Amino acid sequence: MPDLLIELFSEEIPARMQSHAREALKKLVTGGLVEAGLTYGSAAAFSTPRRLALTVEDLTDRSPDLREERKGPRVDAPEKALEGFVRATGLSRDRLETRDDKKGRFWFAVIDKPGRPADDLVAEVLEATIRSFPWPKSMRWGRGSLRWVRPLHSILCLLRDDQGARVVPLDLDGLRAGDETRGHRFMAPEPFSVVSFDDYAAKLMRARVVLDQTDRAARIWHDATNLAFAQGLEVVEDKGLLEELAGLVEWPVVLMGEIGEEFLHLPPEVLQTSMKEHQKFFSVRDPKTGKIVRFITVANRETEDRGATILAGNGKVLSARLSDARFFWENDLREARAGGASWGAALSHVTFQGKLGSQAERIGRIAMLARRIAPVVGADADLAEQAARWAKVDLSSEMVYEFPELQGLMGRYYAQAAGLPGDIACAAQEHYAPLGPGDDVPDAPVSVAVALADKLNTLTGFWAIDEKPTGSKDPFALRRAALGVIRLLLENDLRLRLAPVCDAGLAQVGAQAEVAVRDDLLSFFHDRLKVHLKGEGIRHDVIDACLAMPGTDDLTLLVRRVRALEAFLATEDGENLLQGFRRAYNILVQAEEKDGVEYRFGADVKFAADASETALFKALDTAEAALAPALEAEDFAAAMAEMAALRARIDAFFDTVQVNTGNEIVRRNRLNLLYRISETCLKVADLTRITG
Repeated sequence: MPDLLIELFSEEIPARMQSHAREALKKLVTGGLVEAGLTYGSAAAFSTPRRLALTVEDLTDRSPDLREERKGPRVDAPEKALEGFVRATGLSRDRLETRDDKKGRFWFAVIDKPGRPADDLVAEVLEATIRSFPWPKSMRWGRGSLRWVRPLHSILCLLRDDQGARVVPLDLDGLRAGDETRGHRFMAPEPFSVVSFDDYAAKLMRARVVLDQTDRAARIWHDATNLAFAQGLEVVEDKGLLEELAGLVEWPVVLMGEIGEEFLHLPPEVLQTSMKEHQKFFSVRDPKTGKIVRFITVANRETEDRGATILAGNGKVLSARLSDARFFWENDLREARAGGASWGAALSHVTFQGKLGSQAERIGRIAMLARRIAPVVGADADLAEQAARWAKVDLSSEMVYEFPELQGLMGRYYAQAAGLPGDIACAAQEHYAPLGPGDDVPDAPVSVAVALADKLNTLTGFWAIDEKPTGSKDPFALRRAALGVIRLLLENDLRLRLAPVCDAGLAQVGAQAEVAVRDDLLSFFHDRLKVHLKGEGIRHDVIDACLAMPGTDDLTLLVRRVRALEAFLATEDGENLLQGFRRAYNILVQAEEKDGVEYRFGADVKFAADASETALFKALDTAEAALAPALEAEDFAAAMAEMAALRARIDAFFDTVQVNTGNEIVRRNRLNLLYRISETCLKVADLTRITG
């Protein structure tokens, strides 16, 4: 069984496209081969800036022979029907057979399809792959019609078996497949031939090309951390940058350079962001001070001066970039120390959203909501409002204009420069959080108040103008905002009624039919809560059972009820009580439908005809007396424990008596008793919504 090796050698492939390209090459080629009737053992794809490569092991050497039988028209069918069948099968009439069938005598065609050699099939699949390759952007060059991300220079395509290696015959617009490739553009540019994947990878390594992207990344990180460690420093980890750098070089050479003394006073995040965004440098930190003091760059070649010239050039460019950052920083500090008034004024001329006004108007709405929310979260209302009015002023700063990803963080620095209280500085940075499921949730009261106000203002505003998420589209990140509210409330164990806060937020933008809009927004919160709780393994029907109860706009209370019900139903008592409830409820509903009346009043112990009935009456009296204070105290675990005590009495009742007895008085009393059972159980959750 032969092994297949493919390499598509081109000009530089953008680093951001390489991961997707590797997967696409592997999927398209292996999928095409399988569809053509070949099987294989394993496959792996690789990429460097100038090449995509694929190795497929244990490929079958030809597709199997196939025999297909097709049933045609009846023998006595019109001639045109037979002519059409002949054309469809590709056979002559004399090669057709006639056979008896249950419905008469029919024409049959037996079509033999001999297998084809792997060489031919690989050539067809590879050509189709190249011509249909899903690059985000592609180009044509020269006079040909072929498109690729960058000009494609050569195709290596080999099949190797026990008899040796052979080139797969493929001619793509004059570009013929061969057995040659090239090494590093500068250090080993001459072509060389290969006979297998192992030979290919080994010769590339000698030609200063590390084929495996994960190997290149590991080498970069190993060398970078060793350089830093030797000077008592540490590299700031950045997995995204590491992956990008591994896609920019074929032979990584790690170099460490110095940052000018005049820039070391800049905030470390500014240095890190500027060096990463503009020059793809790693930041090197002094663990004793937390300051960024060096940079790591990755060159694509070895030099006689061991990178001195490269570092000198990078240092000049870095100095120019950091001079800009220093200019922004110093200008912003002057504005912050002056109180940031001009920043706030500038935001009145920046549109947040066409129907929702300017950023300044948005900030005003957030401030009012923060003041309203503050007492609930234990924050000072004046401080929360002040923090909300400051939290977004850095959007007008020069630094955030240059580096938008620093918004919030720069607000904290500027708040400190302005001499504002620490709570306001923290809120400026933390009010955006959490941005994702892995982000930390702020717990400082002022930060929580502003974070909730910011997200609730966004949600109520876009709900008011009917700009809601649809399907997979969520251009304003409203699902993320709702999840942020949920996590802020649950992880800080906060009791906030969302309905009045949403009403206030909707009123701020003059929403019409607020109640309907508010209820729709609350349903959206509930949907996001289901998604959030799914990670804990909580069933949707348990959540639905609790959503049917009052007070569901208090998400913390709702989740307490959900978790208590989930735990209760996981016990034997809970499961058996659920079955008893269902039996009582179903018999009651069927009787009411049959009789056309409601059996919901008048259950009286004096009509009990059996000791099990009397015992059940007493058990219900006891449970109802205990349930009320437990539910009032929101102690759902205690309430469900009281319900569990009913299990034995309900079981005994159904085991002993017949509800639909011939005595009408006793029957009516027992049906009313079933209503008491159902009503008692439904006080903790709508158990009719529990499935399974």
